[in-house]
Amino acid sequence: MTIQRLLVANRGEIARRVFRTCRDLGIETVAVHSDADAGMPFVADADAAVRLPGNTPAETYLRGDLVIEAARKAGADAIHPGYGFLSENAAFAQQVVDAGLTWVGPTPDSIERMGSKIESKKLMEAAGVPVLGELTPETATAEDLPVLVKASAGGGGRGMRIVRELDQLRGEIEAAQSEAASSFGDGTVFVEPYIQSGRHIEVQVLGTADGAIVLGERDCSVQRRHQKVIEEAPAPALPDATRKALHEAAKAAAEAIDYRGAGTVEFLYDVSKDRFYFLEMNTRLQVEHPVTEAVYGVDLVALQIAVAEGAPLLEDVPSVPQGHAIEVRLYAEDPVAGYQPQSGTITRFEVPGVVSEFRTTGYGIRLDSGVGSGDEIGTFYDAMIAKVIVWAPSRDRALRQLAGALARAEIHGLRTNRDLLVNLLRDPVVVDATMDTTWLDGADLSLLGAAPGGEQTVPLSGFAAAIALAERARLGARVQSRIPAGFRNVVAQPQETLFLLGDGGDELPVRWYGGRTFSSADLDDVVVVSAGPDQVVLETGGVRRTFAVRVAGDQVDVESPLGHVPLRRKPRFVDPATAVAAGSLLAPMPGSVIAVHAQVGDAVAEGAPILVMEAMKMQHTIAAPYSGTVTELAATTGQQVEAGTVLAVVTPDPDTAENPDAEEDN
Repeated sequence: MTIQRLLVANRGEIARRVFRTCRDLGIETVAVHSDADAGMPFVADADAAVRLPGNTPAETYLRGDLVIEAARKAGADAIHPGYGFLSENAAFAQQVVDAGLTWVGPTPDSIERMGSKIESKKLMEAAGVPVLGELTPETATAEDLPVLVKASAGGGGRGMRIVRELDQLRGEIEAAQSEAASSFGDGTVFVEPYIQSGRHIEVQVLGTADGAIVLGERDCSVQRRHQKVIEEAPAPALPDATRKALHEAAKAAAEAIDYRGAGTVEFLYDVSKDRFYFLEMNTRLQVEHPVTEAVYGVDLVALQIAVAEGAPLLEDVPSVPQGHAIEVRLYAEDPVAGYQPQSGTITRFEVPGVVSEFRTTGYGIRLDSGVGSGDEIGTFYDAMIAKVIVWAPSRDRALRQLAGALARAEIHGLRTNRDLLVNLLRDPVVVDATMDTTWLDGADLSLLGAAPGGEQTVPLSGFAAAIALAERARLGARVQSRIPAGFRNVVAQPQETLFLLGDGGDELPVRWYGGRTFSSADLDDVVVVSAGPDQVVLETGGVRRTFAVRVAGDQVDVESPLGHVPLRRKPRFVDPATAVAAGSLLAPMPGSVIAVHAQVGDAVAEGAPILVMEAMKMQHTIAAPYSGTVTELAATTGQQVEAGTVLAVVTPDPDTAENPDAEEDN
């Protein structure tokens, strides 16, 4: 049986990834898309596209009936689920089969047996694979702490809570159930012992009619809030005997359920005891599959399709990895602000040194991205911008090359975790491979998430931006454009350009002198070597650096070897109507209000939860900034709000020490 036309029941980066392989194999492609995604690159990549009315996942990508109907409309004979959404939904897989379509994935029975983390652990235990014991609120004791509450369905850290106090267990279970139900449509959770110094090691398997093939392992230990940040293959600093045992356990797990297609068996490795435990099996393609493709020189999507078409065991699948591959997940988020998701338009997205997109071609940088310059990061879906992957002959070279490419990348329009990734790839903990799954959660993000240039970065970048804007204004003048910018016959005081850091943060005043040459009124030992509307060269302490200045409306982005600095020109006049009262709780990002825990007139303590918002499939609690009284409450459950919307107002108690002044939304 040969697939002729394949529909991808997914969106973004993974849809584009599957389409890439289909083009190589000569298979026609069909995309499905929500209204919010109508203009996204993955839709244009497909040979045909079918609209799924609505925006939210529940209205669109989680509607299996609509997806199958779309396949019928477009004449598709196969469906690839990608990852997330319906990829591990056994009922949907069965619907695909019942509709006479080819399902590019494991059998519905395999998905069902491994889909429940509770039942799969029992199955693995019977197959001789080591597992962690299960606890309940009734059986858990103080001696068992800390424990982990985990969603039975899904992944990505959603529906997961670490509990360190026994009296908090039931409340955290309820919170995890709510988040799991929202993300996966299944609120089932379970409790197990929590290993604090563990590493996350996963093994890639490919199940065929002739048995399971093992394609090595990946280390995914650098995580934030149980979501992977850096993945690499092979896993570093792993004893050979342990590596072999992991492969054997994964092979046994796959063959225990007669698994077909690509899948990943995940383990928690206790470094201190050199022991590992089964976590779960992902019955789908993993986000981090490119690192395995890089070191084994294979196309996992092509192998998935081959298995679905009934191909026999592939004798030419390599058994020994070559070199080292590392992948990072580039997110629209602000790590310093608690990984707060960001939304908006990517005004510029350029990564230097990219040798391929969505395919493995050997040494160098691979970019798998669902967006590009001018595309929108919305609030309905995950905030991942791209996966950036590198393959090199050694781990050290891979770390250095990937860090260098990211440091020189230009990603403008919204905040990202780019600086965090660069710093992580250069951190001794990662370089020496001593990381565990909790290390990043305890790190100082004000340092790890900062631009690598240190304290010089912002003032020098601001000075370069002010000069570039002055040159831009001079060159754009209709008269006297040959007069030097900022020229004065008698200099009384410096010129001043006002910026806001980022999307409206602290004010950055830049004072400078113009004329035949530029100089700074605030920075010592800075020489302006050359100045133009797009590029400024500064010399500090005998060291020259080039600052590229990108202007898009009021947004000014400065790139240099010191790092990226996003600025916004502050307007000279502010509309008084934009002022908000002291104690106003503003929506930190666009999203929906899913819970309101207070009423007007309630007395609340500092830190008390007032509302809960959901954005990009994650929940965010908005708490009282100090003790006081709720005097306004504009938000209601189910309401969609924009960033900066006033949700509630807490008036401080008279004896509250901190009573902030009214803020202005500039």
